[in-house]
Amino acid sequence: MKWNQAITDFKHHLNIERGLSKNTIDSYVNDIKKLIFFLEKNEVSISPIYIDKEFIQKFIYDVAKKVNPRSQARIISGLRSFFEYLIFEDYRKTNPTDLIETPNIGRKLPDTLSEDEINQLIASIDLSDSQGERNRTILETMYSCGLRVSELISLKISDLFFEEGFIRVIGKGNKQRFIPIHTTAQKYILNYTKQIRNQMKPQKGFEDTVFLNRRGKGLTRQMIFIILKDLAFKINLSKKISPHTLRHSFATHLLKNGADLRAIQQILGHESITTTEIYVHLDKSYLKEIVETFHPRK
Repeated sequence: MKWNQAITDFKHHLNIERGLSKNTIDSYVNDIKKLIFFLEKNEVSISPIYIDKEFIQKFIYDVAKKVNPRSQARIISGLRSFFEYLIFEDYRKTNPTDLIETPNIGRKLPDTLSEDEINQLIASIDLSDSQGERNRTILETMYSCGLRVSELISLKISDLFFEEGFIRVIGKGNKQRFIPIHTTAQKYILNYTKQIRNQMKPQKGFEDTVFLNRRGKGLTRQMIFIILKDLAFKINLSKKISPHTLRHSFATHLLKNGADLRAIQQILGHESITTTEIYVHLDKSYLKEIVETFHPRK
């Protein structure tokens, strides 16, 4: 088996069997291509079926000179999944990454914005332009629902169930979930779709997409990053933010105001409660309040 064929088959497996997003699949593939480039650079000709721990270890040592521990861990994880797939398909008997240690990266706490910083960002939007109305609606929607950027840009008009107070999103692994949406965000979406979007002619394939660019196509992830970066610059925000920052802020503010951790887990679409528990680390006062409120010796 050649590397190109192995990558193609692995991509199909990740897409069809595991239902991973295109971005996640691309990350896996890029890590494998880094290994292939390393082998070519060192004039090593060996197939994915016969490569052993020695070559993988040399590759990891080479990678360690160029990237941080977190990136190293991600690359090792990607390669491990690739070789597990080859074992599953009976191409290999062993995984050459099994005895390779993953660097200790600790637990990275996500950046968040305060409620005041969220308000400043939204207030800085120029509403004299139709794109400003759209951008305000984007921020309100992301902050109201804790959406991933991929969930926001793929949101459909047919996904809006405002009478019930929910929107439908397709999250990681192609999994569908319904998220409650605040009446404020509903108001902005209705205003945008009726006053701004209705004046546009969506291009083919984007007739049902909520947020459109000037050409009538859906927005890209990069465009959302640029919108936020420009707004952060306008208010002289020193923090480095991304669309995910709004998602983290949404969860942290809900927790701080007394929301149940299990409810936040369902809204965010986390498979494991341990993923959601990271927000407890952001706001230690939550733990203090739990003890003071519910301990029998209060």
